[in-house]
Amino acid sequence: MAFTEQYDVVIVGAGHAGCEAAMAAARMGLKTAIITMNLDLIAQMSCNPAVGGVAKGHLVREVDALGGIMGEVADAVGIQFRLLNTSRGPAVWSPRAQCDKQLYRVKMREVLEAQPGLHIRQAEVVDLVFDEREQGSGSREQEEGVGRRGQEVASGKRRVTGLKLRDGRKLMAGATIITTGTFLNGLIHCGEERYPAGRSGEPASVLLGEALRRLGLRTCRLKTGTPPRLDGRTIRWDAFEEQPGDADPTPFSFRTKKIGQPQISCHIAFTTPETLRLIRENVHRSAMYSGQIEGIGPRYCPSIEDKIVKFPDKTQHQFFLEPEGLNTHEVYVNGMSTSLPMEVQWQIVRSIPGLEEAEMLRPGYAIEYDSVDATELDRSLRVKSMEGLYLAGQINGTSGYEEAACQGIMAGINAALWLKGEPPFTMDRSEGYTGILIDDLISKGTNEPYRMFTSRAEFRLHLRIDNADRRLTPHGRQLGLIDDEAWAAYEQKQARMAALARLLTTSKVDIESLAAANCGELGSVTGLTWAQLLKRPEVAIEPVLRALGDQLTAEPLLRYYTDLPHHTPEERAAIRNEARAVETEIKFAGYLDQQKKSIEKLKAAEAVTIPEWIEYSAISGLSREMREKLERVRPGTIGQASRIPGVTPAALSLVHVSIRVQGQAKAAAGK
Repeated sequence: MAFTEQYDVVIVGAGHAGCEAAMAAARMGLKTAIITMNLDLIAQMSCNPAVGGVAKGHLVREVDALGGIMGEVADAVGIQFRLLNTSRGPAVWSPRAQCDKQLYRVKMREVLEAQPGLHIRQAEVVDLVFDEREQGSGSREQEEGVGRRGQEVASGKRRVTGLKLRDGRKLMAGATIITTGTFLNGLIHCGEERYPAGRSGEPASVLLGEALRRLGLRTCRLKTGTPPRLDGRTIRWDAFEEQPGDADPTPFSFRTKKIGQPQISCHIAFTTPETLRLIRENVHRSAMYSGQIEGIGPRYCPSIEDKIVKFPDKTQHQFFLEPEGLNTHEVYVNGMSTSLPMEVQWQIVRSIPGLEEAEMLRPGYAIEYDSVDATELDRSLRVKSMEGLYLAGQINGTSGYEEAACQGIMAGINAALWLKGEPPFTMDRSEGYTGILIDDLISKGTNEPYRMFTSRAEFRLHLRIDNADRRLTPHGRQLGLIDDEAWAAYEQKQARMAALARLLTTSKVDIESLAAANCGELGSVTGLTWAQLLKRPEVAIEPVLRALGDQLTAEPLLRYYTDLPHHTPEERAAIRNEARAVETEIKFAGYLDQQKKSIEKLKAAEAVTIPEWIEYSAISGLSREMREKLERVRPGTIGQASRIPGVTPAALSLVHVSIRVQGQAKAAAGK
């Protein structure tokens, strides 16, 4: 008899999605297991060892605000922090950190191992276990010690009850979350060479990939890639422009008090005409252009050969030389992702001034892998056709650590809630970038690796990095992911910001204080409140705080905002960013009010639920194309249906009416 272990939740894969899913489920009180093929590569940064970036930084902030761990781990091992897009409006400011690749793995494993109720296992998963007993009539089904406690299993759906491992063990569980990244039938390409792998040097997950295909889920092949890594000792650094980090680092986590690691610089490099010649002459040898790769690559993170082909008029392309850690000389060449043969990569690298003697430690490569059409999922990331099975991360067609992490925490939360018999926790498009990402995936699917951008958000000004905690931390607290200390700090911060806003809106401008603070020529300010003054585009919060100095120090709650000499760089950044959040709410109050009205309209559409039993084939007037689209996605609300590509307002009206008509017929038939 096979050895069997029993858990509430099991997670397949210990990448960025898997780690967040496991921590969320365990913190919510469930006995949780996370399975990885290599314990030493938990949270491996297989591509760039960086976290955040434009829009991606928003996702990390949201994960942190809910009680996730990516932000805290990145802050602990970050070796260069930059707040991007500060020359533009606050809606698109985004934090980014270059991390120490090795330390990130070590720190993440340390966090996982310290979590009560979380069990880490090294094994290869080869298949799913199903409850094969008859499921008609909504009978209650329980596995001893696991299963959805006190809840009825939906009639007609197969139920996943655990995993089979290659070593013969079974891990039984009430809910299973699959976060396999690029490992499902992974195939690496480097020029004409190709071989099965999940990442360079690691085996692909072939048996599990075949098991998922047997489930009948719609799948597709996607591709991503990585650049060569260089030996920093062989780089002539003085040939490149230095790119330092921010003097006052902006952490990802609202709970981070100090950035502890030494900070480094990155460097900027450019292609030469020789570089472009080498790529053009050898592009036919790239796996992407030889026909060797079937999968579709990421549009917004193209390979260097892709850039040359698609932008033939561009005479120069930019790279970033980014160190992979403090205790290694390995350098990541950001912007040189490629699947060209190794000898061509070597020539390309050495065609760049400053890299004439550079040694390549690892070649770049492309990797092709299976993903599941995310329209197979509902908003909780559960596979709609089954009970107890959730998917998160690159298996759903996304790219990037941050997109994976936000799905991971949502899948972990919802698997736990389902087992507890509680309603799912979901976000709509007005509540977070996480909600936008999941809605895009389940409504539209994707035929290329999905990457988050601020342009995908209809309510960018409302979904800023500075208010992610205000939007989501109360949810995290209710779910059990925010501890007492973090909650007390959150409440204190909200009280502080409210007190500052009150002072700014009720206190009149003092002309002498304004002059002493060197606020510049502002014209007539007589009779204005500080808030009215802040609405002027040329006025920023920092000089206003200087002018308010005595009033701030007189109020205990507001002393935090005074520029005391003993503040650390991290404290100065926190004070500045918190005050800027108050400034944004005041300066853009009119725009925010307009967005709130649009949000209310969206919520009204989301409130109209489309029942699971609706028969699209019975709706007279729907075209065959509309029926097929709606049947494939099975949207949960009218709002979601409206975002399915090609579904018209007329079709939505017919669906809306049919909900009532079919509901009445169903009720009459049941009498």
